Amino acid sequence: MLGNTFTVIIISIVLLLADTYVISGIRGAFPKWKFIQQKSFANLVYALSAALIIGLVLSVYVKLNVGVRAAILLLFFLQFIVKVTFILFVFADDIRRFVKSIFKKKEKQKPVESNKPELPAIPRSEFLMKAGLLAGAVPLAAMGYSALSSVYDYRVLRRRLYLPNLPKKFDGMLLGQISDIHSGSFYNKKAVLGGVETLLKEKPDLIFFTGDLVNDMTSEMRDYQDIFSKVKAPLGVYSTLGNHDYGDYAWWPDAAAKKKNLDDLIATHKNMGWDLLMNTHRRLKVDGEEIGILGIENWGELSRFPKYGRMDLAVKDTDDLPVKLLLSHDPSHWRAEVLKKYPQIDMMFSGHTHGMQFGVQTESFQWSPIKYVYKEWAGFYNEGNQQLYVNVGYGFIGYTGRIGILPEITIFELKAGNRPVES
Repeated sequence: MLGNTFTVIIISIVLLLADTYVISGIRGAFPKWKFIQQKSFANLVYALSAALIIGLVLSVYVKLNVGVRAAILLLFFLQFIVKVTFILFVFADDIRRFVKSIFKKKEKQKPVESNKPELPAIPRSEFLMKAGLLAGAVPLAAMGYSALSSVYDYRVLRRRLYLPNLPKKFDGMLLGQISDIHSGSFYNKKAVLGGVETLLKEKPDLIFFTGDLVNDMTSEMRDYQDIFSKVKAPLGVYSTLGNHDYGDYAWWPDAAAKKKNLDDLIATHKNMGWDLLMNTHRRLKVDGEEIGILGIENWGELSRFPKYGRMDLAVKDTDDLPVKLLLSHDPSHWRAEVLKKYPQIDMMFSGHTHGMQFGVQTESFQWSPIKYVYKEWAGFYNEGNQQLYVNVGYGFIGYTGRIGILPEITIFELKAGNRPVES
């Protein structure tokens, strides 16, 4: 803990020192603007940066509303990108000034005429500084446009899931996964339906939904229940709850109202034909062969998320099943409990992180600031004989956008055997 605190302090100092450089550049861009040249302008820049740094620390260590946390993280990294872009121009200008200062020193070494004035100080290039500000605004505008245009840009990721003990009857089957619908954030029913149709075109044999159907209240599903009722598969749709599904982040007049909301949510899963697994399991049988599908309620390692899950109940009477697939919303559950206590779990399916709806994700590389909070935040992970897959979500929450991390529909082809060793 002490080491983490020291790291935060060092990073904060570096960021505030960078602001000194930024202020110098902005003053060079607008030399005639009196307010920018005053100390109060510098104090304002420092105060805004300090507020974002404090917000970043609170987002990691304190139980903030998820929407507030996402907004703070987004603002922090957007301003960081703008500042880095601008600083490159300030640095280029400093190189120009340095070179010019060398020639100026040589000029001073020459015999000076008595009536010749002193050479003036080398000012910042107003053109370069304004160009830097414009360059910083370009990625900001591009990301703003991308954020809005990407929220319904569903992409299908096709993966092979190798399971050594998979029965032959399941070999080659297709398993679909979606997660984090967050119906309260949607504003375009046609686009949402398009995503569902994209999933169904893949013709999965069974489908998993790994939690967070709503933001806070079951009533958010009123306009979308008919759409998600179309999510069907020959071997069934299996679902579980996420941290948002309990109504923990909403205000309720009393405990009875909150309980009714959860009861209504459970009924919604049933009405859509989804088999909601709450600390239990199902035996999926095909031509006499079986695998286990287990699902637990939300269990998050971070203190701000609830631990309603009961793995001891979910695994009860499953010892004879050759393969056990677990639906658990929060990926931190995998390392904190599943790996330590439940080696019989072959594969866990999660969501929750959204990839922070901000980052870079390609076939060979992925990065998001959320990696500094969650070690496993997107895609495949494995340790020993156990595997985890984290889906970055179907919907969105916190801010209406996705930058670089697109909404995901995952299609797994089940394969009997060991996962090939990557070269």
